[in-house]
Amino acid sequence: MVSFRDLGDAIEIRQGHEIVRVTAWGIGGARIQAAQFRIADGLPGALDERPAHGHIEIRIGGGEGLLVNGDLTVIVDSDTTSDFPQPRLTFRSTTTGELLLQEQRVHFSMPGCRIYQGNRGGAYAIDQVFEPADERLYGMGQRTHGRLDLKGLSLDLVHRNAEVSIPFVLSSRGYGMLWNHPGTGRVDFASNSTRWHADQARGIDYWVVAGGTPSAILERYADATGHAPELPSWASGFWQSKLRYRTQDELLAVAREHRRRGLPLSVIVADFFHWTAMGDYRFDPEQWPDVPAMVRELDELDVKLMVSIWPTVSPLSEHIARYRDDGLLLGADRGMPYQLSMRDKGMATPLPVSYYDPTNPDTRAFVWDLVRRNYLVHGIDVFWLDASEPELNPADPDNVMLFAGPGSEAINIYPRDNARLFAEGMAAAGREPTVLLTRSAWAGSQRYGVAVWSGDVPATWDSLNTQVRAGLNIAISGIPWWTTDIGGFHGGDSRDADYRELLVRWFEYGTFCPLFRLHGDRMPRVPVGHDMTGGPNEVWSYGDEALPILTAHLELRERLRPYLHEQMRHAASAGIPPMRPLFVDFPRDPQAWEIDDQFLLGPDLLVAPILAAGKRARRVYLPAGVDWVDTASGEQHDGGGWREVDAPLERIPVFARSGSAVQQAFNTR
Repeated sequence: MVSFRDLGDAIEIRQGHEIVRVTAWGIGGARIQAAQFRIADGLPGALDERPAHGHIEIRIGGGEGLLVNGDLTVIVDSDTTSDFPQPRLTFRSTTTGELLLQEQRVHFSMPGCRIYQGNRGGAYAIDQVFEPADERLYGMGQRTHGRLDLKGLSLDLVHRNAEVSIPFVLSSRGYGMLWNHPGTGRVDFASNSTRWHADQARGIDYWVVAGGTPSAILERYADATGHAPELPSWASGFWQSKLRYRTQDELLAVAREHRRRGLPLSVIVADFFHWTAMGDYRFDPEQWPDVPAMVRELDELDVKLMVSIWPTVSPLSEHIARYRDDGLLLGADRGMPYQLSMRDKGMATPLPVSYYDPTNPDTRAFVWDLVRRNYLVHGIDVFWLDASEPELNPADPDNVMLFAGPGSEAINIYPRDNARLFAEGMAAAGREPTVLLTRSAWAGSQRYGVAVWSGDVPATWDSLNTQVRAGLNIAISGIPWWTTDIGGFHGGDSRDADYRELLVRWFEYGTFCPLFRLHGDRMPRVPVGHDMTGGPNEVWSYGDEALPILTAHLELRERLRPYLHEQMRHAASAGIPPMRPLFVDFPRDPQAWEIDDQFLLGPDLLVAPILAAGKRARRVYLPAGVDWVDTASGEQHDGGGWREVDAPLERIPVFARSGSAVQQAFNTR
C-alpha cells in the first residue's frame, strides 16, 4: 500500500522501504528526493539554498497526491492493481495542463521508475527513468560531440579536458531538469526512454522547473543554483596568452608592444611553470625577479596580470609535509594517492603528483593563505584555475576519495569547490569578485565568478565548428562567462597561410564571445614540461594580411564593451546568458529551435560565424517578428527568412535588431 503525508510545502510518499519527497523549490519548481529507508541530509549538491516560492497547493486522496507550485503541477499516483505499486510522478503545466515529463516503469512488474542496486554500504547504483517525449533538449554543460540538440545522445556524467558535465537540461516542451548528483554516471536521451544513471549515490535527487519561456526557466534555474556576479569592467577587453611566457622580460615585452602599436589589451597571462614547484603557489625568482615592479608597470599600462594556478602538488613542494600530514590532498581508494604525472620544476622526468582537495575547508584555508601571501599582496587578483576537472591519469574517478565523499559520489563537484576556494578567499580579504578562468565547472559554479573556456581543443575547422555548439549548451547550463582558445590549443603555425585563415575566422567569432581571449600551443611544439614555451601567438605574428583584420576586430570589441556589460548585468540579475541560442529570445519561431551555427549576443546582435575554409558567403536565418539590419551594408531585412550574406575574410555576418543602439558600434565613419 502507498501512503501519503502532507508536510505543508511537500508531499512525502512511502511504499515498502522507499520514501519519496516532493518539495516546492523556487517559483514553478519541485525538488524530488527518493531513497531506501531514509532521505539523507547534507549530501553535496547544487541545491544548497532554497529559493522563495509562491502559494503552494497540496491535495491528497483516492490513492493520489498533487502538489501545485505556480507553473508546475506534480501528480503522484500508483497502480493499486499491481503487485508492485511503486509511486509514479507526472509533471504538467499548471496553465495548459500539457504533459512536461513523466516517470516510466522499465517493466510492467519490476523494476519500476526508480531502480536501486545496493553495494551493502548504504549507497546504490541508481537509475531514474522517464517516458520518451517529442522534444528537443539543450544544456548538459560543454561537450565535444558537436551537437546543440541532445536528443538521441548518451552522455557520460564526468569531467574531462574539454568535456564539462553540468547535469541540467532544458526541453522544448517547457521544462528544465537538474540531476542533483555530483558523482559519476550517465544519461541516455533515447527514443524509448530517458534514463539517468548514478554509479553510486545515497538516493535520488533531482529538480524540475516549469516556465512559459526558455528565459523564465533559465531565470528560475539561476535562482535555484546561484547567480553570477557582475563581470568586472576590465574583463570584457582583450586577453593575450600563449604557451607560455617563460620570464618576466618576455611577458612585459609583449605588453609594451601592444602599447607601442596602439592595440587594446586588458589581460596578459603568466601560464603554468612560472612557479618554483607545484603546490608552492609563488613565482620562481630566477625567471620572475621583481614581481611587484612587473605588476606596477602593467598597472600603468592598464593591463591585468592573470596567473595560472594548478591544483596539483609536487612531491618536491616546500609544503608537501603539510599537505600530506594534515589530510589536504585527495585520497585513493586503492593504491598510492597520486593522480597525475608531470615533469615539474626540479624533475628530470615526469613524476607522480597529487591534487589538493578543495572540498575540505582546511585545504581551502591553507591554499588561499599561500595565494594571498604570494600573489594577492602584489596586486594579482585574476586567477586561471587550470586542470581543475581534476585531470586524472589514469582516468579513474571512482578511485578518488574526497572530504565530500567517495569519487563515484562527489568527484564532479571538484571544480565548483576549487572556484569556491578563491571566491571565498577574495571575499574574506575584502576584495571584489574576480574572474576565475577554469577548464571545468558544475552546477552552481557561476555563483563564484567562474569563466569556463573550452579546454585544449585542436586547431582545426571541425574544432571551431564544435565550439559554437559547445558554447551555447554551456550557456544554457547556467554559465554566462565563456570563451575558447582562439585558434585552438593543439597546434597551428603562424607561418602557414591556411592556418592564418582559420585563426582569422576564429578571432572574428571570438570577438562576439562573452570573453575574448587568444591562446594556444603553436608550432613548433615540444613535450609537456617546465621548459616548454610554444611558438609565437601574438596578433602581429600572423602576417601583414591578417594583422589589419585582427586589429579592426580588437577595436570593434572595444566599441562593443558597453553593450556587453549591459548583457552581463542582466545575466547577473536574471540568469540569462549574453551568448545564447536563437530560441531563448524567439521561442515561438520553430526555426529558431533548429539553428545551431548562429547565436545571439544579447537581444540585439545576431552572429553567424564562418566555419569552413575558403568560404566567403553563407546563409543566415533572421528570426521572425523583428526587423534586422546588416551591420556591414546597413540594409534592413524582415525577420522570418533566410538571406545569402557576403562574408569576405575581413568580416563575418552580423545583424543588429533594427533601432537598437548597438548598431553604432559598427559605424566607423
